[in-house]
Amino acid sequence: MMKLVRFGSRPPQPRLSLHRAIASRLGPLIVQGKLPSGSVLPNETSLSMEFGVSRTALREAIKVLASKGLVEVRRKTGTRVNTNAHWNMLDPEVLNWMFSGDGLPTGLDDLMEVRMLVEPAAARMAAERARAEDLKEIREAFLGMESATGDLPSSVESDLRFHMAILEATHNAFMRPFGALIQAALRGSFRLTSSNTELYRSTLPLHRKVLNAIEVKNATLAKAAMEAVLTQTTRDIVDQTKAIRARRLNHRKPIKRGTGGR
Repeated sequence: MMKLVRFGSRPPQPRLSLHRAIASRLGPLIVQGKLPSGSVLPNETSLSMEFGVSRTALREAIKVLASKGLVEVRRKTGTRVNTNAHWNMLDPEVLNWMFSGDGLPTGLDDLMEVRMLVEPAAARMAAERARAEDLKEIREAFLGMESATGDLPSSVESDLRFHMAILEATHNAFMRPFGALIQAALRGSFRLTSSNTELYRSTLPLHRKVLNAIEVKNATLAKAAMEAVLTQTTRDIVDQTKAIRARRLNHRKPIKRGTGGR
């Protein structure tokens, strides 16, 4: 029998119904790998006692997870965690759960591939279609990025605002919902790269080139400038990931005591 990760005493979010509050605590454990794919969840009795809820509420929570592709309910063998190939990766809750943990966000490589496909094209379209109010929003977002250096929450939100404004400026009906779906994932990746002030500061000239190209309506230059931003972001993610793993490895190493030391 798999031992369930303990949940602690954090109460469910007050705005969620009981079954969704349960789902919002099981979901992150699945998508962050703490309940690995192929594992079987404890039975209803154990989970009901763990959460202090009725079996009805628990069953409804499992239905929520199943609707997102995270688990499969089997009559005789129980509820099994699915591989990520079955997850609904465009579900806002799934994305939020993936990137909400304190550890290294999962799915960053896949996210960057999608961004590299979509955002350079969006920058090109924005250069061709942006209206005066769009240009104002993009510029204000960039100025917010400049002024937020050293302030992690503000820098993350300003960076997100910049990229979302460009998606809006395409005036493509599918760009806005695409951006809304990946906001949680973008926050996760921005949080990782923006946590290093020097790395964050070094990306500002690259973002300015995107802004300038869109303002002068140079679609080719805007596309290339956005590609440069994302290429640098990918490098920063690799560097930050290596640094975090190195710190964790050093933290886990046992302290060697010399024969003459204390």
